[in-house]
Amino acid sequence: MQLRPVIGIPCDVKQIGKWNFHAVGEKYIQAVQDSVGDVILLPALADQSVLQRLLTLVDGVFLPGSYSNIDPKWYGGAAAREGTLQDAARDHTTLPLIVDLIDKGIPLLGVCRGLQEINVALGGTLHPHLQEIPGFLDHREPDNQPIEVQYDDAHAVNLHADSLLMLWLATGQQQHVVNSLHQQGVKSLAPGLSIEATAPDGLIEAFRIDAAPLFGYAVQWHPEWLYGQKPLSIAIFKAFHEACMQYKLHKQQKESF
Repeated sequence: MQLRPVIGIPCDVKQIGKWNFHAVGEKYIQAVQDSVGDVILLPALADQSVLQRLLTLVDGVFLPGSYSNIDPKWYGGAAAREGTLQDAARDHTTLPLIVDLIDKGIPLLGVCRGLQEINVALGGTLHPHLQEIPGFLDHREPDNQPIEVQYDDAHAVNLHADSLLMLWLATGQQQHVVNSLHQQGVKSLAPGLSIEATAPDGLIEAFRIDAAPLFGYAVQWHPEWLYGQKPLSIAIFKAFHEACMQYKLHKQQKESF
């Protein structure tokens, strides 16, 4: 039987009818299940004691994207505009969790909202509406278009020469094209994060967590889309898988003593 790491994915909380439901987009589950390891969903209960017990079961954590925005109160921003979709349960679950994951050395990968969560959790700030700031591209997906159009390549990213992603790709190619489906973005980068890639307008598109012993990485684009076809996606998920396997084997060795 093939040894596979177990990856925890925190849920969103969405109201359907009169009830709240915990949910994760299937595209994230499928990409992680196929490329990294077996998936378990972590409920957004904002109860760190529950998460501590669940973390003993996982070998890595994947922070997915979401339609919701982080409440600006977490980074000292102005109150969100009326009608902005938020998810207080996820905020209260993932933001404290991120610091704990880094302290425990559990591999961590964030995508889109996940990147923004890592930045905020470690002391950074966000632009809530990039498209309204002179000099920035409109990073949102086109409205009322098929999914294939919304997730199509949107702009270039330039990888830093010393980035881990350049090492993982091993091609020497610094410029790649990615999709773009967000309006929040990094304003000030948190201490302890190093820039890996930027968009043509200077927006941070990827960073690494310096203190993460095995793996701490985040990207603003969506590598789960066509994850088996895009070189960037293949490289990111492969590196995450290898780190999670390393964590799993080390954990098993500790448990055997």
